[in-house]
Amino acid sequence: MALIDVKTAAARLTTLVDGLDESTARGDSVLPGWSRGHVITHIANFSRAFTRQVEYALRDELVEVYDGGRPARDAAIEAGAGRPAAVLVEDLNEAVTGLLAAWDRVGPEDWSRPISHRNSTLAHGIDATWRELEIHISDLGLTATPDEWPPAFCAHLLDFLRPRTPAGVHLVLQPSDGPVWENGSGQEHVLTGTLTALTAWYAGRPATTAVEGPAPELLPYP
Repeated sequence: MALIDVKTAAARLTTLVDGLDESTARGDSVLPGWSRGHVITHIANFSRAFTRQVEYALRDELVEVYDGGRPARDAAIEAGAGRPAAVLVEDLNEAVTGLLAAWDRVGPEDWSRPISHRNSTLAHGIDATWRELEIHISDLGLTATPDEWPPAFCAHLLDFLRPRTPAGVHLVLQPSDGPVWENGSGQEHVLTGTLTALTAWYAGRPATTAVEGPAPELLPYP
């Protein structure tokens, strides 16, 4: 993918939350147990965490994604979710702007630099940024849905999520508007639907159109 895809997703996100009111901020997101304030806080915190991943990588250093690991990450989301809507939006805009500025500093020779996130590289980190923005835009439960996921993003997400296919399952996704996608071996499960609906199902998100076929129980998100 390219940085332009991340910038496009970021622009959609900031436009989507512009003018967010208190009732909407407190409302339920698509994610169980999370309000929209939770999702916005998570995206802002992720953006700052990844800004730091980039900055340290460009100095040939590694740093934890979140100080204190997953427990601290979760606590920070809970602590920030109830802030006033205007504060949530301001914090998100500031964090995303900083993240994009950090990615702009990555040169062609830098993409192989290591980062702590998944013990990977900046090249994998920009993909992770794309996933976080695109998926959580629809998780807000506002006007955006997985139907807006670009075909290139669906192809990337399906491949990233391959570990979700259980052992002994040959999963075949047959989109009405895209190429057939297969994963695993064993008992065949053929699912049909639109590309975005099938990708949303595989990502554990509600699809806006039907997915038909014998769906297996998927493994956890990798």
